[in-house]
Amino acid sequence: MATINQLQATTRPNSGKGAARAERRAGRVPAVIYGDNQAPVGILLASKELTLKIHAGRFLSTVCDIEVDGKKHRAIPRDYQLHPVNDSVMHVDFLRLGEGALVRVSIPVHILGAEQAPGVKRGGAVNIVTHSIEVECQADAIPQSIDVDVSSLDMNHSKHLSDIELPKNVRVLAHGDITLVTIVPPSGYAEEIKAAADAVAATAAAAASAAAAAASAPKGAPGAEVDKK
Repeated sequence: MATINQLQATTRPNSGKGAARAERRAGRVPAVIYGDNQAPVGILLASKELTLKIHAGRFLSTVCDIEVDGKKHRAIPRDYQLHPVNDSVMHVDFLRLGEGALVRVSIPVHILGAEQAPGVKRGGAVNIVTHSIEVECQADAIPQSIDVDVSSLDMNHSKHLSDIELPKNVRVLAHGDITLVTIVPPSGYAEEIKAAADAVAATAAAAASAAAAAASAPKGAPGAEVDKK
């Protein structure tokens, strides 16, 4: 069952910038619920409660049951504006959801098994290339995360979209087999590998040179051959 935010709201009596500023000073945030072939509804939400919901994370991918003067609206946040200085919530747009509605949301990528990854044990680090994936799914079945198991990854190896199993009835909107995560080597690792390869190459070259010199040398010293007559 998807997480659902419960919000209490009242009908917004007045519109306009002046009225909106007055509501914010009183601790309320102007918002609107629109969509599903119904007229938009202007509402007011408690600023403190709304701020907590937003900063808790996943606000834009969580369905909300908004009770407005006794009537419940099921909706999903589509956008919100923050004050450029103090980060207070200025306005929120909610999309009303009809029965069986499909929504487009960005789902965070969640990494599993990092401690067991061979590449991590050898000093590598997990590099999340794609932090979230845009998907289409039913509003009542939005996944909490897209889980990526990296426990088998070695250094310089990656997991792609085709390597994971998506939740049921979730359709990815991205094109191509995108890279999700890779194990990157520690700083200086490439230089160490190159130095080791150069040392091996130098040893091999020295051995080859010695072998060539031995092959071209005389088979015996002068006077070493015995006269058997």
